[in-house]
Amino acid sequence: MKYKTISITDSEKLIKEINPMILDCRDLKDYRAGHLEDALHVHEGLKDSLVKRGDKQRCLLIYCYYGHASEHLAEFFFDFGFKKVYSLEGGYSSWKDKHQEA
Repeated sequence: MKYKTISITDSEKLIKEINPMILDCRDLKDYRAGHLEDALHVHEGLKDSLVKRGDKQRCLLIYCYYGHASEHLAEFFFDFGFKKVYSLEGGYSSWKDKHQEA
């Protein structure tokens, strides 16, 4: 199994039930302006650290602006041996739209 693209609804369930490591791969300015709760900003140091010493059994949920860059990063982590990797469909933009409606 490669990484999976996951809907907003399914990602909310994943966060509640599994507590994945949430990775935000947008630029730092946008991360600081708002991000998913408990999300870590992905930078080269974090990527290197996770690849070298990360728990490859831990579930990863990755998002970007619209869901495209996160797919590439999800594939990167999967290729380095992470078993449960998800890319958020529609990215932060869709997440924010859904949660503003609520």
